[in-house]
Amino acid sequence: MSNSLDLVRAYLAAYAARDLAAIEPMFADAVTLRDWKIRVVGKAAALAETRKNFEAVQHLQIDVLAAYERPGGAAAELTIVVDGRDRLHVVDVFDFDAEGRIAAIRAYIGRGDEPTDG
Repeated sequence: MSNSLDLVRAYLAAYAARDLAAIEPMFADAVTLRDWKIRVVGKAAALAETRKNFEAVQHLQIDVLAAYERPGGAAAELTIVVDGRDRLHVVDVFDFDAEGRIAAIRAYIGRGDEPTDG
């Protein structure tokens, strides 16, 4: 990968395609995944969690609304549509190791720009 945003985009494309074989080499051995429900550490645990997520859905669409790069990491604001009906607004924060692999992903759920009642 030429820079961290290339790696982020490749990871998100592989995730949307539910392509675990493409994701595996992107993860560092000690990768940490954390979101609003889970926290797992280590490549085997991260791949198992990712596999479980893939098995729970038929189709994923991920739209990158914005992406930001910083030394040693990046962040991406995403809209994720699950099975054509459930829409999630998420920010993924990525850390990279010295070899350029994903060392951590921290996902934060938010909301879209739609108005709310009240």
